[in-house]
Amino acid sequence: MVDRVLVTGGTGKTGALVAQQLTARGVEPRIATRNATMPEQVRFEWGDVASHRTALEGVDAIYLVAPTDRTDHLTVMRPLLEQAVAQGVAQLVLLSASSIDEGGPMMGEVHGWLNANAPRWTILRPSWFMQNFVTQHLPSIINEGCIYSATKHGRIPFIDAADIAAVAVEALVDPVFGSGERILTGPEALSYDEVADRITAVAQRPVHHCRLSVEQLARRYAGFGIPEGYADTLARMDDAISYGSEDRTTTEVEQITGRMPTKLTAFLAAHREAYQGRQSG
Repeated sequence: MVDRVLVTGGTGKTGALVAQQLTARGVEPRIATRNATMPEQVRFEWGDVASHRTALEGVDAIYLVAPTDRTDHLTVMRPLLEQAVAQGVAQLVLLSASSIDEGGPMMGEVHGWLNANAPRWTILRPSWFMQNFVTQHLPSIINEGCIYSATKHGRIPFIDAADIAAVAVEALVDPVFGSGERILTGPEALSYDEVADRITAVAQRPVHHCRLSVEQLARRYAGFGIPEGYADTLARMDDAISYGSEDRTTTEVEQITGRMPTKLTAFLAAHREAYQGRQSG
């Protein structure tokens, strides 16, 4: 039985939801954070190996979210992974991405390590988050009526982070959940033109898909302070989407959770207030 789960990235898009859903299931989430101020939090830094021991005390499973400020994920995550396996943590669940295969860059290397070394492991490979339309895309939607991308007509099966969290919780607490990767998607693949039409209907203001070249998008990301190499990697993911890399849907969310994944129209309606007013930046 799983009684305590270490949740890295516990204040992020999926981590916070995983913690909430674990609590609802009667499982204690131990939320790893640099600045632990609440009883359920524990001080943790990927680069501070000394913090790992306390974070792992009494832990039965771990939800792993890679650090977002670097790309050498296996290098920085390996000490925690090795310690967790050595002390017999029952299940390791990694948040990766549908665009990153085992052995690929960033989380792909961690995926490969878990497959080779962990007794029980699950890799969650979701498509792009619906939450992006109320976070990173929101300023340009409100201030310019634009969603910028280099995806052209490419389609993406956007997924609600709450659905990812629901799958993660099942993987964390179910003692017979099998090792392997799970490709997670929403129920429909949509182009950014179609997304813009749906936001227009909800926001009651015109929103368009404003198309950029890969080079223009990389420069846009770099202008937000993203390192040049990482900005180029992100922009090239859009290029892959334009050739159909994300144009698929799976039934994993329904099969694992017993309910259909959220539709984008329902997500946007629930976040209608986000599109009111203007934002700076």
